[in-house]
Amino acid sequence: MNAIVALCHFCELHGPRTLFCTEVLHAPLPQGAGSGDGPGRGEPADEEEGGIQMSSRIRAHSPAEGASAESSSPGPKKSDMCEGCRSLAAGHPGYISHDKETSIKYVSHQHPNHPQLFSIVRQACVRSLSCEVCPGREGPIFFGDEQHGFVFSHTFFIKDSLARGFQRWYSIIAIMMDRIYLINSWPFLLGKIRGIIDELQGKALKVFEAEQFGCPQRAQRMNTAFTPFLHQRNGNAARSLTSLTNDDSLWACLHTSFAWLLKACGSRLTEKLLEGAPTEDTLVQMEQLAELEEESESWDNSEAEEEEKGPALPEGAEGRELTKGPAESSLLSDCGAWQPRKLSVFKSLRHMRQVLGAPSFRTLAWHVLMGNQVIWKSRDSDLVHSAFEVLRTMLPVGCVRVVPYSSQYEEAYRCNFLGLSPHVQIPPHVLASEFAVVVEVHTATRSSLHAVGCEGEQPLSKYEFVVTSGSPVAADRVGPTILNKMEAALTNQNLSVDVVDQCLVCLKEEWMNKVKVLFKFTKVDSRPKEDTQKLLSILGASEEDNVKLLKFWMTGLSKTYKSHLMSTVRSPTALEPRN
Repeated sequence: MNAIVALCHFCELHGPRTLFCTEVLHAPLPQGAGSGDGPGRGEPADEEEGGIQMSSRIRAHSPAEGASAESSSPGPKKSDMCEGCRSLAAGHPGYISHDKETSIKYVSHQHPNHPQLFSIVRQACVRSLSCEVCPGREGPIFFGDEQHGFVFSHTFFIKDSLARGFQRWYSIIAIMMDRIYLINSWPFLLGKIRGIIDELQGKALKVFEAEQFGCPQRAQRMNTAFTPFLHQRNGNAARSLTSLTNDDSLWACLHTSFAWLLKACGSRLTEKLLEGAPTEDTLVQMEQLAELEEESESWDNSEAEEEEKGPALPEGAEGRELTKGPAESSLLSDCGAWQPRKLSVFKSLRHMRQVLGAPSFRTLAWHVLMGNQVIWKSRDSDLVHSAFEVLRTMLPVGCVRVVPYSSQYEEAYRCNFLGLSPHVQIPPHVLASEFAVVVEVHTATRSSLHAVGCEGEQPLSKYEFVVTSGSPVAADRVGPTILNKMEAALTNQNLSVDVVDQCLVCLKEEWMNKVKVLFKFTKVDSRPKEDTQKLLSILGASEEDNVKLLKFWMTGLSKTYKSHLMSTVRSPTALEPRN
C-alpha cells in the first residue's frame, strides 16, 4: 500500500510533533542511501518473519563527510526538540524491512527524508492533534484533500504521572493519496491500529501505577497548588515514550507493526479489470449492498432518536429491540444475498443429482427454474443451507429469496427457498399446489443404508430424500431448454465441476439476454401479443416452460437496467417516429 504510517505527539513545549513514521519504497533508497559507504551497508539481516527481512536502516547522510546530518534533514533542529519530541537517538540509522516477494522496502525513521513528504506528514500531524479530532479527543477520524493527501487519524492518551492531567496526547495516522482505497480500508485500519494503541496504553498504565504507588503526584501537587506548574515538575517537562512504557525496544516493535500494517493493508484489497458491461448479477448485488447500507444507516438513526427521547423500556424489551436490526440484516432473505455457512454437505449440482437420483433432481430443478417454492424439511440445518447454496446457482441473483431455516411456514411471495424443521406443518393447499415442491429428509433405516456412490457421500449416507409435488414432472416432458442443457453438462463426466459451473454461468447469461429483449419488447415498447409470439419463436423460447421461465427471470432484472430503459423511452430522441 502506497501510504505512510506515523506516530505523532502533542508536546506541551513545542506543540504537535512527528515521533516515528514508516513509509513504502518501491525503488532504491532516496538521496544515494543505497550507494553510500555508510556504516550500515552490507549488514546481515537481523530477523526474518512473514517474508519480510529485518535489518538496520542505512544512513542517508554520513556525518563523517564534515556536514551535520541535521543540516540536510527536513526535520526540526535539535534545539527545537525535547525528550518528548524525539524517538530515535542522534545518529541512529533507523529501521528497514525488505519484502523479498515484492521487492518493496519499508523504511522507518522519525521524519521522511523527502522534503515534500515531510511537509505532508507534518501538516497531517498538526491537523490530527489540533482541529481534526473526535468528540472527547480520543478516537478515529478521516480528513484530507487531493493536494495534501487523505488521512486516517486515531488519537489517544498515554498515562504520565508527571504530565498535566496525568496524561499525554498522541495519534497514529495513515496518509495516502487514494481516498477510496483509504475509506475501504477503514475497518481494517481501525481494528489493527486500535490493537497497537491498546498495547501502548497497557504498558504505560503499568508504569503509571508503579510511579503513583511509589510517589503519589496528586497529593504532592495539591500541597504545592500555588507553585507554577512548570517549575514544580523539577525539569521533567517532557518524557520519551520509551520512558513512559518502560520498553527500550519500543521503536523496533512499532516498525514491525507499521511495516506489517502497510503490507497487510495493501494485500487485502485487489483491483479487477472488468471487460465489457457488468452482468445483471453484478448490478443486482451492487443494488442489494446499497440497500443494506441504507437500512443500516436508518437503523442507527432510529436508535439515536430513541435514545434522545429518553423513556425507559420495559425490562427485556430493549434487548429485543436492539437485536431486531442485526437479525434482519443477517438473514437477507428478501434480497437474495444470503451468505451460506462454511460447512457444506452438498458439494455441487452434480453431487446433488447423484444423491437424489436423476428423476427427483429433474423435478426439483424444474421447480427451481420455474420460480416455484422449494421447501426442505430436515433436522439438519447445515444440510438445508448447503442444498440452498447449490440450488441458488441455477438462478439469477435477483430471483433468489431465501429463508434458510424457519420454525413456521412462510408464504411463497416472501421466499422461493424455505427451510423448515420436521415438526412444522405445511398448509394442505401448498402440498397440493403445482407451484411448490417439498423435499423431506428422513433418517435412513439400517436396511436402507448404502453408499451414495459419489465423492463426499459420508455425511449423506444416513439420510433418505423424498421429493413430492402437486404437479410432478413427467419423465417424457421436454422441459425448459436451459434445464436440458444443464443436465447434459452434469452427466458429461469429461467436464470437471469448475467447467460445469462456467457452463452454468454462460447459460444464465444467454437466457438473461433473452429476458432483456422480452422485457424491452413487452413492458417498454408494449408490442401486441402476436408480435410477442413471433419474438419468442425467434429467441427459441416459444414452448410453454420456456415462456414461464422467461417471465419469472424477468423479476430478477436490476433496477438499474429497468430505469435505463425507461429513461431511454422518455428521451426526446426515442419519441421520434420510426422510419
